Amino acid sequence: MDALEALEARVAREIEMTAHPRTEWMVPRLHRAAPALDVLIVGAGQSGLAAGFALMRDRVRNILLIDRAPEGREGPWITYARMPTLRSPKNQTGPDLGLPSLTFEAWYDATRGAGSFERLYMIPSGDWHDYLLWFRRVVGLPVRNRVAAIAIAPGKLDDGGPCLLVTLSTGEVLAARKLVLATGQDGTGEWWMPDFVRALPPDRRAHTSEEIDFERLRGKRVAVLGAGASAMDNASVALEHGADVDLFVRKPEPTLHQRYRWLTFAGFMKHIGEMPDEWRWRIMGTILRAREGFPADTYKRANAHPSFTMHLGRGWTDARMEGDRIRLETVRGPFHADYAICGTGIRQDVALRPELAGFAGSIALWRDRYTPPAGEEDPLLGAYPYLGADYAFQERVPGAAPFLADIHLFGIGATMSFGPSGSSINAMTTAVPRLVAGVTRGLFAGDLQRHWQALQDYDVLQVEIDWQRTQRG
Repeated sequence: MDALEALEARVAREIEMTAHPRTEWMVPRLHRAAPALDVLIVGAGQSGLAAGFALMRDRVRNILLIDRAPEGREGPWITYARMPTLRSPKNQTGPDLGLPSLTFEAWYDATRGAGSFERLYMIPSGDWHDYLLWFRRVVGLPVRNRVAAIAIAPGKLDDGGPCLLVTLSTGEVLAARKLVLATGQDGTGEWWMPDFVRALPPDRRAHTSEEIDFERLRGKRVAVLGAGASAMDNASVALEHGADVDLFVRKPEPTLHQRYRWLTFAGFMKHIGEMPDEWRWRIMGTILRAREGFPADTYKRANAHPSFTMHLGRGWTDARMEGDRIRLETVRGPFHADYAICGTGIRQDVALRPELAGFAGSIALWRDRYTPPAGEEDPLLGAYPYLGADYAFQERVPGAAPFLADIHLFGIGATMSFGPSGSSINAMTTAVPRLVAGVTRGLFAGDLQRHWQALQDYDVLQVEIDWQRTQRG
């Protein structure tokens, strides 16, 4: 048996050893005479996988994960995440949820040799992707690829109970009692770029979230807009492909520290979601407005190239084609480039998601629930969904859309309510159990009558068993 096979045997053994409580408690509910899913998870990246594993550990096995990407292309790690390593420290754990043999460290040592993880500086992004594929396989998660959720509507089970009807890109309609949206960065909005950049020919501009043919940029002048790590990563890849790169930052000074590192402690990660709104607004607003800073390694990576120039305090105000080149208007005069890349992040707007658009106006946002004091107003923060304690959407008007209580958001849109929960590795060990407890609470509550009857039947059964024992005795 090789090292990986031995590890997988230990994983199976640890799962079995820690399986308490072992009692099966879910009974399929029917929709049109066919079993409805207990939980449908949209998104099979790291957050969806971790949530699915936790549900199965709680004996909720009638689940399905779907992902629009082909198998092996889920998540950002080998597509648009253009950093060579993760930004998280290597000793942070995630989807393993506390099982030692499921950690990245255990997998890395099994595939690279004992002691390899100890010698590792940071986790390579490609290795993290390979680890997630192994994780998905070894815990046996049911995943369908190349399918997306395009619409969600309330429905009824055959017994009259509530369910959600999820229309897929294949035309199928799945009935599910609970829905978890693990749809990543743009799951409650869109990747944003200024309209004047979007108006440029598509072959002359891109967002950092898109696939980019960097080899085509060799020998070209590339202008990158953004003050975050992704902007710098894309600048670095363009430089490594032989482009001349100019990075434009609106701020007069770059942010070289990462405020997300500050919040990685148990008190914050476990309890920020329970704090008063004014404190959540103040703390998360401070962090989100600062954006993610340039990590030191990322900053050095770009600055190692003599063909790299950073323009501080020089945002873009307009763009248009001028002959065969792009003319960018900036606060300090025009600039000409051959290609433009926007590292401008995301914009929260639930109405922009096709699966949410039909009831976007019913979803409570932070601006509907909290009015900040003078000087702390921020429409970008106000556009985030205001979530319940179980990560479920809340109704903007009470009683108008009760089905929202069965849609749980586990992506970047949860940040204002819970901090970096469904969008980061370091928060998984605290965020996933909270999410799953909320989902199982709803499933249990929906089956209370059945559980009550099971208790009555259990008492009758025990009386019969006791009577038979007395007869034998």
